[in-house]
Amino acid sequence: MHLVRINIFPIKSLDGVSRETARVTTGGILEKDRVHAIYDADGKVVNGKRTPRIHELRCAFDSEIREVRLWPNGESAQSQFPLDDPAPLGRWLGGFFGFPVELRHEPEKGFPDDGIAFGPTLTSEASLRAVQGWFPEMTLESVRRRFRANLELAGGEAFCEDQLFGAPEQLKPFRLGEVQFYGHNPCQRCVVPTRDADTGRAVPDFQKKFMELRRTTLPAWADARRFNHYYRFALNTSVPPVEAGKMVRLGDAVAF
Repeated sequence: MHLVRINIFPIKSLDGVSRETARVTTGGILEKDRVHAIYDADGKVVNGKRTPRIHELRCAFDSEIREVRLWPNGESAQSQFPLDDPAPLGRWLGGFFGFPVELRHEPEKGFPDDGIAFGPTLTSEASLRAVQGWFPEMTLESVRRRFRANLELAGGEAFCEDQLFGAPEQLKPFRLGEVQFYGHNPCQRCVVPTRDADTGRAVPDFQKKFMELRRTTLPAWADARRFNHYYRFALNTSVPPVEAGKMVRLGDAVAF
């Protein structure tokens, strides 16, 4: 298995960008990944779990991820903002969502969903294609955008990433190129994958169908004890602090 895609999401819950390399930060994340997040006046994060409207917002970043352009779906007019001056961007986003928000920044630790396994999430193209086969009305890119994994492998069978977590309470070490990771557990999913990434439109019974097919196709190498339910997909990881500054690169091989 080897790395064929690196995705980072500079603003949590918004569109990502693909890179050929990514550096590990001192906080154990990929540099620039989910280092900005949108918060409301009560200090609660604004994300796809909270509002489907976030799917109606498109964004694009400059090559250095210093500026962002935003526009609602279907509109040609775009607004551009520097990321180091969050106030104007916060006002624009507040107008879009209809309530006051602010953009917060944490460059080393980011804003992960999992406070323990806060490293990059990892899946494989074969797994994404398997899920696409379960929902043939979706494209491969649609499936990819629903699950928003950081790292994507090729060269293995569907759900080959399930080899990279171990028994309950076990952290399984593996390497991706020069970087050591620990595989924690299959990632518990939320409501976001049920929705189209562009429109927010939900697929009826997505979660029920996904859970049943995940259960019946669970590969022999996956430890079923890690599945208290089968709405789990991709791998949660952490990266030891000593790996800070190292790079993952397209083509890096997996060793475990």
